[in-house]
Amino acid sequence: QVQLVESGGGLVQAGGSLRLSCAASGNIRSINTMAWYRQAPGKQRELVATITTGGSTNYADSVKGRFTISRDNAKNTVYLQVNSLKPEDTAVYYCNAYRQEYSIIVGMKYWGKGTLVTVSS
Repeated sequence: QVQLVESGGGLVQAGGSLRLSCAASGNIRSINTMAWYRQAPGKQRELVATITTGGSTNYADSVKGRFTISRDNAKNTVYLQVNSLKPEDTAVYYCNAYRQEYSIIVGMKYWGKGTLVTVSS
């Protein structure tokens, strides 16, 4: 099992920035990819960004150039730096972790409980 705990959400004005953190614990060796998803009110959960153990990253088009995902393997923590925030970025941001082998997800996907980001106009 892997436990994920997010932090860093809050209320920010449009144009502002936040840094979200996700600390992982438990059977860390069972995962090699961590990701951030978000879910806005009344909408489906969507992928924001992913990062592998080796540092390869991928972003949703809607956040490219504004959000940056990074990880500290020594601390088992992944970060999401969110800049130039827009009201439409308002959502609960969830941390996700899993093992991926040759584009196939192996085993369980783990989720945190989320952290709320609210962007005022």
